[in-house]
Parts: sequence; structure tokens; C-alpha cells
Amino acid sequence: MERFWVVGGEYSCLAFKTLKNGPEVIGPFESRDEAKAAWRRISDETRSCATARYAIATEQLVLPN
Repeated sequence: MERFWVVGGEYSCLAFKTLKNGPEVIGPFESRDEAKAAWRRISDETRSCATARYAIATEQLVLPN
């Protein structure tokens, strides 16, 4: 079973090594399509900010038997 998260934020410079205000975490989402829609929305909202970057992360869930 998997869950999906959108993570990222605004970085301090174009080297993309240090986030200005810590990471933004959006989710969890039950499907990659839901996460992709959220990623697209946040990416479009921050399009004019050259130092903003977001990605979709996958969490593998192991459920007890």
C-alpha cells in the first residue's frame, strides 16, 4: 500500500540546498493522480518564484498481518 505527499517550498537560492522556511508538506493522498493534481496546483501558484520547487514523494506502508 502506498501514500503520496507533495513536499518542497521556497529555497534560499537557486542551488536548491536550503529551504527558507522549512519544508511544506501537503497530503497524504491515496493516489498518485491526486498528488499530481496538488503538485500541479502548487507549482502553478509559485510559477513566478524561481526558487520554489516541489516534488511528489511516495511512502510505502507495511500493514501488520
